[in-house]
Amino acid sequence: MIAARENFPKLTPKEYFTWEEKQLNKHEYIEGKVYAMSGGSRNHSLIAVRFTTLFANHLEGSSYEVGNSDLRVKIVKTENYTYPDVSVTCDDRDKTTTQYITYPSLIVEVLSPSTEAYDRGGKFRLYANNPVLQDYLLVSSTSIEIDLYHKKDNGEWVIINYKEGDMIELKSINLTFAIAQIYRGLTLTPESA
Repeated sequence: MIAARENFPKLTPKEYFTWEEKQLNKHEYIEGKVYAMSGGSRNHSLIAVRFTTLFANHLEGSSYEVGNSDLRVKIVKTENYTYPDVSVTCDDRDKTTTQYITYPSLIVEVLSPSTEAYDRGGKFRLYANNPVLQDYLLVSSTSIEIDLYHKKDNGEWVIINYKEGDMIELKSINLTFAIAQIYRGLTLTPESA
């Protein structure tokens, strides 16, 4: 998320959906305000596609659905909507909506310098209230680093830091994979964000 549109009137959720259908770019909707989504880097795009492909292949034939950055997530008990890079749901309630899901068990955000603080702070606080969410993955696009926010059975969130050579375990979808699968062949520099 970048910034709220200046001098733009607050919208109802219905007005937001109608308005956004006519826009060239995507916008998150938080507390009646729309926030333009910035374009990502080459690495950002490649990393997001790799996660989407990895999850879709792993979950093929199951009741899970994998969404890319075009699928909105409605924040539980609010009228707020975000666009994570990747989301996974198997909740039957999400099969009754056409413009968003509400109950993902896994969300992936590929970090950009302009969004990292929000993804780690405010956005995580929004997502953390979801009773179904188990794994929130924050992925660097400039170095081989992934942080997993995992909700334990008692509801406590723990952060697991992964680096080069590590195996990542996502209990939400019963998947373990090498971090190298995500970063293979990428040129990682601070400028690649």
